[in-house]
Amino acid sequence: MEADQLNLLWTLLLVVQQGYIEKFRTAQMIQDKAQSAGNGIRTMKLHFTKMHGIGNDFMVMRWPSGIGLPSQALVRRWADRRRGAGFDQLMLIEEDYQGPGDGAYRVFNADGNEVEQCGNGVRCVAQFLAAESGADRFKLMSASGAVEARILADGQVSVNLGEPNFVPAALPFEVEGEAATYDLRIGGRKVQFGAVSLGNPHAVISTDSVDEAPVGILGAEFQEHSAFARGVNVGFMEVQDAARIRLRVFERGVGETLACGTGAAAAVAVGRRWGLLGARVDVSLPGGVLEVSWQGSGSPLWLSGPTTWVYEGQIEYESTKE
Repeated sequence: MEADQLNLLWTLLLVVQQGYIEKFRTAQMIQDKAQSAGNGIRTMKLHFTKMHGIGNDFMVMRWPSGIGLPSQALVRRWADRRRGAGFDQLMLIEEDYQGPGDGAYRVFNADGNEVEQCGNGVRCVAQFLAAESGADRFKLMSASGAVEARILADGQVSVNLGEPNFVPAALPFEVEGEAATYDLRIGGRKVQFGAVSLGNPHAVISTDSVDEAPVGILGAEFQEHSAFARGVNVGFMEVQDAARIRLRVFERGVGETLACGTGAAAAVAVGRRWGLLGARVDVSLPGGVLEVSWQGSGSPLWLSGPTTWVYEGQIEYESTKE
């Protein structure tokens, strides 16, 4: 009987404790609302999904209408891998989008700056929308234009990134004229590379071994060069044969990542222009393999690969009233 009485007493204590906790939470919510009403700040919890495309990771979320975009400082805090969710890019899906296509998204790098495009990111956005709607094809709008996305039977996600644009102004890249290769002095050394836009800017360097390439050093030095007004993603490509390459990418605003979708597309586009690659190429990155298909000038480029749903969560956001 003593054990039963002790268990009963313990249960009663837990009930009382839970009651106090609930009262505290209610009081805290009332206090928060009062503070919000007084200082013009709205505090809300936003739902997000953590996803990745062969290690290139994203915080994917629907962004409510009527609130301002997250500040650069807030994006950096969310991107922090010790104090936030941690990601390479933040992918925001416009909540009440009324324009053409099936939806629109915006891309923010880990440094808080908004950018034009993200190949693996839009593949994850397409998978996110497919899970919600059951559809397997989407036309999605971005800062760089429309992107067609398809959910394939094997679970892979394929996106049409449009035709690669080699015009320097498209990156933008300040140079006298368009060429297949360019020479610049970067960090005290002469560097030869190709340049292309996939909606965002890329420089591609050929190397005998990606394992020995100075990705962190040279990639960072490219960001400081005045020829690239908005920075540039830098790919280091090792051609194995006409259908296979190895690649490492230094992403502007992030650093080296495990994978870069538009970086893979850029490497194949430049490699095709140099006459080194065929129409379909497997791109091996530190995080895995992506497939790039491009028939050449006048044709769109398709990027395909897996996406992974990691977890879901909530994060607090404070917004000033409009």
